[in-house]
Amino acid sequence: MTVTRAGTLIVGASQAGVQLAASLRDLGDSEPILLAGAEARPPYQRPPLSKAYLAGKATPESLELRAPGWYADKGIDLRLSTPIDSIELDRPGGGAGTATTREGEEIGFARLALTVGGRARRLRIPGADPGGPALDGVCYLRHLANADDLRRRLAGAARVVVIGGGFIGLEAAAAATSAGKDVTVVDVADRLLGRVVAPVVSEFYRAAHRRRGTRVLLRTTSTAIEPGPGGRVAGVRLGDGTLLPADLVLAGIGLEPRTELAGQLGLRLDHGIVVDELARTSNPAIVAAGDCTTLPHPLTGAGLMRIESVQNAIAQAQVAAASLLGRPSAGRAVPWFWSDQGDLKLQIAGLSDGYDQVVVRGEPASEQFSVLYYGAGALLAVNAVNAPRDYMVVRKVLAEGATIPAARAADASRPLKELMVAAA
Repeated sequence: MTVTRAGTLIVGASQAGVQLAASLRDLGDSEPILLAGAEARPPYQRPPLSKAYLAGKATPESLELRAPGWYADKGIDLRLSTPIDSIELDRPGGGAGTATTREGEEIGFARLALTVGGRARRLRIPGADPGGPALDGVCYLRHLANADDLRRRLAGAARVVVIGGGFIGLEAAAAATSAGKDVTVVDVADRLLGRVVAPVVSEFYRAAHRRRGTRVLLRTTSTAIEPGPGGRVAGVRLGDGTLLPADLVLAGIGLEPRTELAGQLGLRLDHGIVVDELARTSNPAIVAAGDCTTLPHPLTGAGLMRIESVQNAIAQAQVAAASLLGRPSAGRAVPWFWSDQGDLKLQIAGLSDGYDQVVVRGEPASEQFSVLYYGAGALLAVNAVNAPRDYMVVRKVLAEGATIPAARAADASRPLKELMVAAA
């Protein structure tokens, strides 16, 4: 049995994991760092997988988070194909312990960070149920290997059904439609992107995808994936009995955070690994960052939420590194996101949770507009569609704690930067 010693063990070679390792070095930490990843590829960006990569506009090398020699130059021991199966602490409430890999290697550590991300949520219907045989042609999109498989299958597919009207589903649907495929999006909800945008934005995307040739079926359940010859997908059975013919089905129904190791350690869980504003878990000696976490609102500190974004992974990892080194420092970080759906670029700054008013700037039919969200008169967020200037202004306003009066924001003839005022 091989025993390895590491000062800091970072479990998960994700965006957050790489940033955490980099931040430790930037803060002057010279102790050994071991970054353990389950995949065979060096750490890479995930957001482009359903965008540029699926459309054939990016390569695996272009997605890598760091140049090949960076890890060695920084003294970071990057272990690929090294899933961690168990972790035991030397004492309850401590930060040191031993991790065991799937191959039986033991890794001793003095400090522990969990940046384990999540997995694609699986369909639980006949033909796709994880508990039974999945048909050939049912796809998910989370890893580069998934994207390679989906891109290969798309090349030979004629009819594609996408189950899920969130970002992943719509981005993939746009790529498939642009490639000349017959595409249908099926969602049980009454509008697209319902968890993150206002109805006016949902309706815009429904109409825009239909204009480009994608069928969108809302308030529609998928009850089974029907088999064809050779165990391949033949279609998707809907709740009303209709069969949608398909030779490729993509499920984009969300992300499940990986919490198994945190559960072994007895850490608090609530739809993810619960952390505070300093990225500390319920055991303050252990930190966590990225898609696996549930955290307080980054601007108000209220409640708990899970934020799946590059920005959050980076900001949280920077805070986590400082906490590991005993120099905790919480900063004000404005969440931001983006979604490329064909030629439609959606940029989001802020969090719209709790909004009670929306202001639309521009005309949605022009496919260049923005929507500002307000709660009790305070500016909360912006959705900017092909309107990068509005996005950048609102992001700056939120970062500075300023505002844009709702009564003036609708005047699209005036640049938003002229309307910025100090918050009351």
